[in-house]
Amino acid sequence: QVQLVESGGGLAQTGGSLRLSCAASEHPAYPYAVGWFRQAPGKEREFVSGISSDGRRIAYGDSVKGRFTISSVNTKNTVIYLQMDILEPEDTAVYYCAATLYQSRAVVRSGSSYEYWGQGTQVIVSS
Repeated sequence: QVQLVESGGGLAQTGGSLRLSCAASEHPAYPYAVGWFRQAPGKEREFVSGISSDGRRIAYGDSVKGRFTISSVNTKNTVIYLQMDILEPEDTAVYYCAATLYQSRAVVRSGSSYEYWGQGTQVIVSS
């Protein structure tokens, strides 16, 4: 069973930065497609960013475009970073990374399409 471990959450001030990491426990024969999602109290889960399995496509949710950057350290996408800059109080949420071995050239935006999920890491942005 693949395990995803997130780290890097914490407390930041408005305008500050945090970097989240997501590491997969297994190195697959084919690359993962990976996504970051977040869920704030009382709100639905929201797509934040994702990278396609071939690593050629990246996508961001409208609310984080221009502020967040997703990156991968290898071609299998087993370690993914989410650099979060110019943080806003509205970014406060639990952030989850998710992975799927479904091979696609597109970024997977739907959470239901991912079979592996991390435990989540809390991000709090103070005003």
